[in-house]
Amino acid sequence: MFNHISHKSLSLTAMAAVAFLASLLLPAAESRAGTGGPSFIRDAEIEHIIRVFATPAWVAAGLTPASVKIYLIDDPAVNSFVADGQNIFVQTGLLLKVRNPSELIGVLAHETGHIADGHLVRGAAALHQASVLGVASLLLGAAAVVAGGGGDNGVGGGVAIMAGGMQVAGRSYLQYSRNQESQADNAAVTFLDRSHQSAEGLLTFLKLLGHEEKIMVGTVDPYLLTHPLSEERIAALQERVDRSPYRNSLPPPAYTMMLHRVQAKITGFLDPLATTLKTYPESDQSLPARYARAIAYYRVPELDKALGLIDGLIGQWPDDPYFHELKGQMLYENGRAAEAVAPYAAAVKAAPDEPLLRYELGQAQLATNDPALLDPAITTLTQATIQDPDNASAWYQLSVAYGRADNLPMANLAAAERSLRLDLLEDAHIQATSAQAGLPFGSPAALRAEDIVSTTSREIADRHHH
Repeated sequence: MFNHISHKSLSLTAMAAVAFLASLLLPAAESRAGTGGPSFIRDAEIEHIIRVFATPAWVAAGLTPASVKIYLIDDPAVNSFVADGQNIFVQTGLLLKVRNPSELIGVLAHETGHIADGHLVRGAAALHQASVLGVASLLLGAAAVVAGGGGDNGVGGGVAIMAGGMQVAGRSYLQYSRNQESQADNAAVTFLDRSHQSAEGLLTFLKLLGHEEKIMVGTVDPYLLTHPLSEERIAALQERVDRSPYRNSLPPPAYTMMLHRVQAKITGFLDPLATTLKTYPESDQSLPARYARAIAYYRVPELDKALGLIDGLIGQWPDDPYFHELKGQMLYENGRAAEAVAPYAAAVKAAPDEPLLRYELGQAQLATNDPALLDPAITTLTQATIQDPDNASAWYQLSVAYGRADNLPMANLAAAERSLRLDLLEDAHIQATSAQAGLPFGSPAALRAEDIVSTTSREIADRHHH
């Protein structure tokens, strides 16, 4: 499921960091979604591949892989960063920019270095200080606009103050960031050495960006703003790479195809059909090219062409969960939910540990309005929420399913779980209180409802106090 999601599924702290970083990068990093904020993507295959590439470094760093969250941002700018705990944000532009798996592995190891070295904890203070400067400038700018009475001078002066203040804030944070990059590079090489991987990819990727920076007059890549380069930094990284016994180690051959699939998928979903066909012409019969064209035709929509292509891929690779998933998505989003159930079920069977696939299957089962599929939908969606409890959409679908089954207490409990993930504390409190009244005393569901009531009560009181 390559779908855009609301930013509300992220914690407020993470979103504050994203918003602040975006303010530093605009207009260089204008989002496809416009200036209304970052647009996030959920895709089981891309998230899985990133995890496969990053997990050895995570383990070498002493992190628990299941605790690290991956967030995909739909933005053509080349960037990645960490924020709010063990959260790694990767923009689609970065995934398209890397030329081989080693480069992506190196970038992910570098971001892991920021997490493992505690830069997030120390960086929070720098980010806060920069944010304070930025907020102060915004307040002064707003006052200037009001004082100007809407005239050109007033508005212009206000914008100048805002822009100047944000530049000061940006410099404040980025100066701090520059002091961390070599540390993260060193940590990346250490983690890659421990996992018997080469850091050559990180070095070649940074050299590529540095070279492009020199020839692109007036343009600065967003990645270089949040990960500033210097000759000293490159030289230090070069020295570490040269000394590594694993410098010439290559990733498994399968990784190259995995990366090509990611890039084909992003192109097919985000670019116009004409652009996709130029990148992946009909004459190209490789797996990634057929995959990209299947996606591009489905989006037009030319569903018959798209289904023909995806059926051809399934015929050759019948055990690939993501081909089945794409077929299910094609059918589901074209009002054919009953037909989508089988390919989604095949995807879950092939990859039972992917909660997004279970969510999609449960959603399709529910959308059929077939009474015989109601209980299976509840079972499927329950398992999806167990595997991925932060999926607010899965909790919503589960609430709907319980409602149709006339189990209102469980419907209210699922709704409370959804509200909790969206930081709607008052709603979660009301829904969990309603659920409590109808749940068997002492049951796991009743205890969970009690826990939500208690937690939201404290947090609501704390917010009102502050």
